[in-house]
Amino acid sequence: MWEEGCSLGQAAGSRNLYVNIDSVPPGAYSTRFHSHSQQEEFFLVLEGCGTLHLNDDCIPVKAGDFFSKPAREGSAHTFYNSGENPLVLLDVGTVEKEDTCIYPRDNMLMHKSNGITRVFRLDSEEHTWTSEPNEEVVDENGCATDSL
Repeated sequence: MWEEGCSLGQAAGSRNLYVNIDSVPPGAYSTRFHSHSQQEEFFLVLEGCGTLHLNDDCIPVKAGDFFSKPAREGSAHTFYNSGENPLVLLDVGTVEKEDTCIYPRDNMLMHKSNGITRVFRLDSEEHTWTSEPNEEVVDENGCATDSL
């Protein structure tokens, strides 16, 4: 049995698809502007009107319009409700064990793998790391002198 806030896909027994009905209030975004590396998504506007933000484009949408987003990092999106009534979306997507979400407007990255979700700033300094012994971070006795 479906209840508000529950995934329709889970309620119906789906393991590899999520199915949600999202209601976006006037003047609000459906999500943060983001892209997925692995997850595919499909949206159908059920009620209301608004704007689909897709990469650098702003596309007006209304009831009956639909949009499918293949998995890839260069496909950032969100919906904005520019109308006076709720923007209601059917939101269907694949459930992936691993996925990387890029949030370009927030300068953030979220990575999900092995049941763990980690969030990183995109402007953080990268560290070069290898599983091979790194002689630069140990003294003559093999004791750590610095850590990455």
